Amino acid sequence: MLGLGGVRGRLTATVVALVVITALVLGLGAYAFVDVSVHDRFVRDAEVQARFDLTTLIPARLEEPSTAALERSGLVEAFRARAIDLVADFGDVQPSFTSILSPAFSQAVADGNLAYQWTTLSTDEPRPRLVIGGRLPGTNATFYFLHDATAVENALAQLRLGLAGGAVLLVLLALLAARAVARGVLAPVEAAGRAAERIERGDLGARVPVTSRDEFGTWAERFNRMAAALGETIGRLEAAQAQNRQFVADVSHELRTPLTALVAEASILREHLDELPPGARRTGELLVADVGRLRELVEDLMELSRFDSAAEEAGREPVDLARLARQVAAARLPEARLEIPADPVVVQTDPRRIERILGNLLDNARQHAPGAPVEIRLVPAPGGGAVVLSVADSGPGLPAGRLDRIFDRFYKADPSRGRGGSGLGLAIAAENASLLGGSLTASNRPEGGLRFELRLPVTEPLPGGDPAATRGLESGAQTPTQEPVR
Repeated sequence: MLGLGGVRGRLTATVVALVVITALVLGLGAYAFVDVSVHDRFVRDAEVQARFDLTTLIPARLEEPSTAALERSGLVEAFRARAIDLVADFGDVQPSFTSILSPAFSQAVADGNLAYQWTTLSTDEPRPRLVIGGRLPGTNATFYFLHDATAVENALAQLRLGLAGGAVLLVLLALLAARAVARGVLAPVEAAGRAAERIERGDLGARVPVTSRDEFGTWAERFNRMAAALGETIGRLEAAQAQNRQFVADVSHELRTPLTALVAEASILREHLDELPPGARRTGELLVADVGRLRELVEDLMELSRFDSAAEEAGREPVDLARLARQVAAARLPEARLEIPADPVVVQTDPRRIERILGNLLDNARQHAPGAPVEIRLVPAPGGGAVVLSVADSGPGLPAGRLDRIFDRFYKADPSRGRGGSGLGLAIAAENASLLGGSLTASNRPEGGLRFELRLPVTEPLPGGDPAATRGLESGAQTPTQEPVR
């Protein structure tokens, strides 16, 4: 359906409007020219005939200027045969129609000149008439020649009807032609739109067909070159990313053996730290801590490499999220405040991965908002079908432009700070959330700080159909804000 809001609609409307304007100008101009020409020709012919009649025909056949002589002459019948009504004014009885003649007409006749006027004699006789008036030379008698102009007006009416019909036909043809032209002109644009949509869906081989050598053909060639360059760039980036991930996987794998030995040696060293001199003891403590961080980094890298190789699988078992959240909070951040339903909230999910996600979020809050209050909430998602487990801190938050990178690997909000982890914790949490069929999002709180929301789907019936397991979630019942977990 054609819409005027699009380019095709506007182009079609513009072409049709130009055709309509052109048709109106030419049609009105042609009609005005024909109208004036026909009427002028009719008047000139009538004037020539009137002069001949007044100077030659009437004097030759009229014995004297009187009504009786006019009746005997047969002039009235002769003129009627020529579709002309002859009316004479000999000064005795004035014709009735003279009252509708203009003063200028009467004055011209009184001065001995021919005068004419287009009129209708009465409502009873609506035929258009051309009235020619003039004095009979040498007398005071005035003769009026009433020409029937019906044929002229009918011809002009037919002309108007023809012009109107032609204009309508021209507009219809213009509409069809404009739509065809618009479709042809915009075909390369539509082809480019389809190609861009395919590229958006991942088909980097999509191209625009080059069907001409004009500006659109040049544009299509440039679009294709751009798409080819984009495909090459994306291919290089994907190859580089694959190489980087393979490199990380290889490095973390190669580090496992020597790291295992380092961890064992650091464990032995930790047991004998008290036997070392004070100076060496501090060095040993730093070494043990660094080996621990190195082990955590390698483990994180190994976990990410398993995600990249699609080697990770999520288990499915009934999990009470309320209980699990309390346990993780007690182990990772006991001072956190909980807003969790009192009744069990049981869903089919992988408890190990939920624990991993929540633990990483609490570690992030402890590292980047030390000492700030942290809240953990478990609520049903609006509309049902999911639950939302959120962790909110009261730290400094993040600039809006950095929120979209917070789940990137190795990303740190403030790299200049020595405190903090490797930048992999949130990336691992997001990967685990995706593996569970959920999502993990981050946003700034209006009162300050960050809020992370883990949304998990509830798509399967609870085991055993325990109504108590769902009552707390569906009603939204929550315990009051609790004291810190001890």
